[in-house]
Amino acid sequence: MEHTTVQQAAERQQISAGWAQEGFAQGCLSEAGKPEASWENPADAAKPKELGQENALPPPVSGSRENAIRGLMPLMNTPFQPGGCVEYIRGIEDGPVKEIAWAEYYYFSGQPEKAVQIAQEFLDCEDDAVRFSACLIFGFACLSTGRIHQAWVIFEQIRNAAGEPEKAPAQTGAANAFVRWAGAVLLHLPLPDELPALQDFLPMLPIGLRAFALYIQAHYLYLQGDYGKSAGVVEAALAMEAAHYPIPAIYLHLAAVMDYMSLIQTEQARTHLLEAWALAQPDDLIEGFGEHHGLLGGMLESIIKVHWPMDFKRIIDITYRFSDGWRKIHNPQTGHDVADELTTTEFAAAMLAARNWTNQQIAEHMNISVNTVKRHISQAMKKLHVETRKDLKQYMLQ
Repeated sequence: MEHTTVQQAAERQQISAGWAQEGFAQGCLSEAGKPEASWENPADAAKPKELGQENALPPPVSGSRENAIRGLMPLMNTPFQPGGCVEYIRGIEDGPVKEIAWAEYYYFSGQPEKAVQIAQEFLDCEDDAVRFSACLIFGFACLSTGRIHQAWVIFEQIRNAAGEPEKAPAQTGAANAFVRWAGAVLLHLPLPDELPALQDFLPMLPIGLRAFALYIQAHYLYLQGDYGKSAGVVEAALAMEAAHYPIPAIYLHLAAVMDYMSLIQTEQARTHLLEAWALAQPDDLIEGFGEHHGLLGGMLESIIKVHWPMDFKRIIDITYRFSDGWRKIHNPQTGHDVADELTTTEFAAAMLAARNWTNQQIAEHMNISVNTVKRHISQAMKKLHVETRKDLKQYMLQ
């Protein structure tokens, strides 16, 4: 097979060489090979615009990784056309995979009660991929439905589900690692000591799950304060196949908003938020916006509240339900006292202040006066019993 250099691939796909290099290194292109000194990409590899947009899963091939973990988050792993999500699910053959796809849809569309009802039926399923999916969906949906003890039990099972990798198929081990990474990072908990590095199992995942795994890695880098590298992972993933998978793409775009707001690059953040919204709105996949509200630096107030006020109200409802359950798992597990008494507006202003934004910058971004910003931040600091902006950081989401 003829290969091109990183630079040639970057020029062909109209992205920077850095993004191409990061994409190959993170496994965005499964066909990429690594010769002695540089990454190369097959010259005939499909460009992002050439990738298919089928509304159904391809027929499973015996022995393929897609077949081995076909039941692992099937909706996440499908490049359905925006607006065609429900139609796609209805077309899946009846069985556990279809039920898991429905559970995903209900979860990502902000209907956690329905997601819990379906997912709990498969918590003991013999199919590893279906069981892993059910546990992940059930755990996060429980956070928004007040089932904190059940969520805690499930996340403990996920966290400790190391299994016996030497006896398990490689794809099963990859599915196991994927779910454990997701559970730890998205709850902002320490990674289990024995958890394999993401790069070790990333190539074993099918494209859609690989894209979401890259979102998880970007989120992890964000939590480490490495906003530039996190944004690089996101941009690389979206420049490759990830852009065609709506659910991973929504979460990747939201991670980019987090990064660029922390870097005080509001135009880039705005672009990514609108891209995420364009993917989410046709199928009402709004859960991620509520989950990430505190990390988006007032961007929802600046854009969604102004142009889509009814959707904004629903998103804020998701925020309050999810964040309440999230803190009840996160705070006892980590010993961190993440803020839980602030309104969403106070939280947004305090988050920006903790990220070294000035009052003027916050006011311009949130379309409010400087005095209103001062009032929100003062009220937040009063509720948190802190006296300086530096002290705010320990109470804000990291």
